Amino acid sequence: MNDKRTTPLNIVANIIAKEDKLELVKNALVKLIEPTRAEQGCINYDLHQDNENPAHFMFFENWSSRELWQQHMNNQHLADYLEETEGAVDSFTVNEMTYVN
Repeated sequence: MNDKRTTPLNIVANIIAKEDKLELVKNALVKLIEPTRAEQGCINYDLHQDNENPAHFMFFENWSSRELWQQHMNNQHLADYLEETEGAVDSFTVNEMTYVN
């Protein structure tokens, strides 16, 4: 049985950009990487772009705790990203995942 106090939190965030806003969204996502990797609790924060659908971006993230991830979600650079990409994203989904085996 996993102990949630010691098990890192894994996040999969999927962002689908509007086709005509792909570069704007990509540039805004790239700007999140450096400040997020410097945050307390960030184990990794890796951005991927789908080979078949370049408008689909995915962050694979690992955090030492859910509390520190939630602090990340309230940081200014995320608020800036949301403002910059307002109306440019078709969908945004976040899944909190736990490593099974």
